[in-house]
Formats: sequence, C-alpha cells, structure tokens
Amino acid sequence: MGQKPSPSILYPKATKESGKVLRLKQQHVFVSASTQDILHRFTNYNSDWNTLPDKVAIQLNDTHPAIAVAEMMHQLVDHYHLQWDRAWGLVTKMFAYTNHTLMPEALETWSVDLFAQLLPRHLEIIYEINHRFLQMVNQHFPGDTGLLSRVSIIDETHGRRVRMAHLAIVGSHTVNGVAELHSELLKTTLFADFTKIYPGKFTNVTNGITPRRWLNQANPLLTQLLTKHIGTGFQKDLSLISKIEPFADNAAFRKAFREVKKANKQRLADKILQKTGIAISADALFDVQIQRIHEYKRLY
Repeated sequence: MGQKPSPSILYPKATKESGKVLRLKQQHVFVSASTQDILHRFTNYNSDWNTLPDKVAIQLNDTHPAIAVAEMMHQLVDHYHLQWDRAWGLVTKMFAYTNHTLMPEALETWSVDLFAQLLPRHLEIIYEINHRFLQMVNQHFPGDTGLLSRVSIIDETHGRRVRMAHLAIVGSHTVNGVAELHSELLKTTLFADFTKIYPGKFTNVTNGITPRRWLNQANPLLTQLLTKHIGTGFQKDLSLISKIEPFADNAAFRKAFREVKKANKQRLADKILQKTGIAISADALFDVQIQRIHEYKRLY
C-alpha cells in the first residue's frame, strides 16, 4: 500500500472517494501495526505456533477492524511462512466479532476495485478465504445457489464489494450481539444464513458496567453515600442496592444525594475549564457523550 502516512483526521467521512480511500488506509495501518506487534511479541517468547491462540485473543469491534482477518493471514503465510490450513486454524481460534447495531453503518463494504488498488495481496487472501468457505457451504447445502450468493464475502449484486461483516464472521470463532433482543435479531434476520451454517457460533454478551468500576472508581462520592447507609454488599451483589429504597422519603438522604450530584458536576466543570478554558455552570443540565458522535447519530 506504500509507506506514506495517513492524515491525522481519523475516521473521515466516506461520502467521497477520497474519504473512502483514506478510511481504508487508516484501518489497514492500525490493524497491520497491531498485528505485527502481536506476532513480534509472541515470537520473542514462544516457538510453538500451536500456542498462539492460547496467548492471543483479538476482538473485532464491529467491522471497522475486520481487515485484521486478512492481515493476520498475510503475516502468518507470507512473513512467517506457515501453511495456509495451519494459519487459518490459528486465525479462527484467535478472532471473535462483536456486532453493535443492525444499521448499515456498522456493516462496512468496500469496492473490490478499491481493495485491488490499495491492498491487492489482501484481496487475494480474501478471495481464497471466500473460495474455501463457499466450498464448505456447498458441501453442507448442495445446490443452494441462493445461499452461496447471500453468504459470500464478495457481494456480486451491487458492483462487486467486499462484505467486511461476512469476513469477520467466517474468520471468528464467536459472534455476539450486545443485548438479548439484538443478538436474537442477528440470528433470525441479519445473519440468519450464517446461523444455519454455524449454529454454535452466535451468542449474546450484554453491554454493561460493573458496580465496582462505575461506583467505586468513577463515582467515589456516591459510593461513600451508599456505603454509609447500606454497607458495601452492593459492590458484589447489585441486587442489594435495593436496600436504599426506604431512604427515598428521607429528606436528609435526598439532600446528601443532591449534594453528591452537584459536587460531581462541579468537578466536571472544573476539568472542562482546566482543559479548554471554557467556564460552564454546574447548575446547567449536562448531556455527556463520551464517544465521537457518528454522523448517523447526529440530530440536525
């Protein structure tokens, strides 16, 4: 792909061709650097490739890093000279894929022409992965050409495009959604064909937080207030937090709770002033978005 550095603007809009080129370049740069670092560290301390999946687990967070499946094969086959079958066996034990949404924005596709221009070797590898995958599907579901077309990593119906979600599914040992209903919809709608092919591959891992981390680390003032009134048991068994319910009518507790919220808002206001020089009132309504706000989530 060449060694020219990608510009510092991450995750550029892909509405223009230049944005698509830059985004694919960036995805490959980050994935390649991480993959090479992983394998460099592994080979420094290990000589048995069979132990690689015991030492390394790679989680594909949506499809943006899915090129890592082809990149890992590229490294193992082309640079470490492993045979294809052995390399693929390692890859499919290392990777897992998380799908966060049913919306198209999380199901990237790239034109074959763009792949051929920027990452020709990776496209060859994807073709080989797809060829072997479709052979397997045809063996188990002979004559079902519709199924082959629907699950192919290469979409032939919309100008030949690489379906990154399909690459992630085929290259992973586990695929999960992030809520029970979402995971069920993945299995019954979006990836229903893959569920038939890989009945044990799909599972659910509900997104969430742990009380220990969220309360103890992110909100120590609230932790202190809760601990004062109901003890520390809720930090291990969240159901015990219901012990706080009787205090809902306690004026002193409600006052202390409001003071905790106000103190936390003031801490954030102080941090914003320190970092940006912008003064905001702790009496304002705070609506906080930790992540970058993707274009399709913005209100205009």
